[in-house]
Amino acid sequence: MILVSAAEARERIDRVVAAHFPEHSRSEIQRWIDAGNVRMDGAVATASTRAKLGSRIDATPLAPATTEARGEAIPLAILFEDDHLLVVDKPAGLVVHPAPGHASGTLVNAYLHHVGGAADDADATRPGIVHRLDKETSGVMVIAKTALAREALMRRFAAHDLERAYLGIALGAHPASATYDTLHGRHPRDRKRFTSRVTRGRRAVTHVERLELLHGASLVRCRLETGRTHQIRVHLAEHGFPLLGDPVYGSKPHDPRLRAAGSALGRQALHAATLGFPHPVSGAPLRFEAPLPADLRTALAALRGP
Repeated sequence: MILVSAAEARERIDRVVAAHFPEHSRSEIQRWIDAGNVRMDGAVATASTRAKLGSRIDATPLAPATTEARGEAIPLAILFEDDHLLVVDKPAGLVVHPAPGHASGTLVNAYLHHVGGAADDADATRPGIVHRLDKETSGVMVIAKTALAREALMRRFAAHDLERAYLGIALGAHPASATYDTLHGRHPRDRKRFTSRVTRGRRAVTHVERLELLHGASLVRCRLETGRTHQIRVHLAEHGFPLLGDPVYGSKPHDPRLRAAGSALGRQALHAATLGFPHPVSGAPLRFEAPLPADLRTALAALRGP
């Protein structure tokens, strides 16, 4: 049951439901609506229904549709594996799950090949996936191999009850520490972008620590208290410290040394370095770290020193 908050009032009902079921794709939630499985205050919702403040939304998931994703022999850098979990170090350039324009060659295809089939009770479009990283962001990801692990991890991610830390190269001399606590929503003019400059949206909190001053930039550690799409990229850019090489939220720097480093990197300088959580079945504490990949080490080396 979802009780509509002030921040969610007047939003499309599929977006509200999606925010409370982050493990399911928007297309899956639309299937629930089409099937009459989403109700607001007892009335069946439609695609045009807008959420009302204080209303009660009940959403009943449908059995997943048959997936068309197939296993592909794509190498995986495995950090941990047992009967319930697979933890990998995702390289930059690898899309997490099939989507328009990326029907194959994704982490899902690699996962399906690795396990020889989909996870139990999985979302058909994203089997095993309980969170995501942007295509050009590298680092630690956990994949659920069983329904039990999937449900437990989905609850933990929805509650933001885990340790997540990213390393990034931000342009400019970032303060020694800062906390960015803002609203977060779609950009009003560019639906592919997000922004904190909204009057209605979801709360986003990022804690940033400067680890090292570089030539015209800073090595920063970003700890997520929430996990919104593009959250770190938006917070840094809109506070004056865009990530090196970010093609969406940044711009080419005037400084030739920075410009050369960003061009050589060819992506946003962001890496999911740490992921920690209790094992979803045993409860044992787990913590995984992925070392900086070669391209980010090269960028750092280029910006260190006078």
